[in-house]
Amino acid sequence: MGYIKDTPFFKEAIQELNYSCGNYYLFDTYVIAEIHEGIIYSWEEHAKPIVEEITHLYDHNGENIVYISNRVHLYSVKPSDWIKFFRNDYKLRGYAIVSYSPRGFLNSLIEKLFMKNSFKNFERLEDAILWAKSLSKSQPNSNNK
Repeated sequence: MGYIKDTPFFKEAIQELNYSCGNYYLFDTYVIAEIHEGIIYSWEEHAKPIVEEITHLYDHNGENIVYISNRVHLYSVKPSDWIKFFRNDYKLRGYAIVSYSPRGFLNSLIEKLFMKNSFKNFERLEDAILWAKSLSKSQPNSNNK
């Protein structure tokens, strides 16, 4: 199990956002979320205000961002809420889940059903970060702002 603060990548973070549900670490082309233990993560209560703030900071709808969910704690996600994310015209270049247990891996497969972009599971945070960086370099920006 690896927290972003325990990796050499942490020094590349451009901003850290702390919410009651978890911590978000912003990088040039990706965001890492570490949600707190026991949260039932939903669109209305958690994701919507966070997505609005992060897209404002990046000044675009997320199309150039890879989202990494670093699942260092046990919590629940309403996978169908991803539909609300896309309905609100938000986008992602890619989505990665770092799972540290077989149960976490199985839960991520359910979330994958709702994704409209590149999706990948990882067992190590470092591998997810390297994938995010390579994905961002391999796909040209469709709308630079």
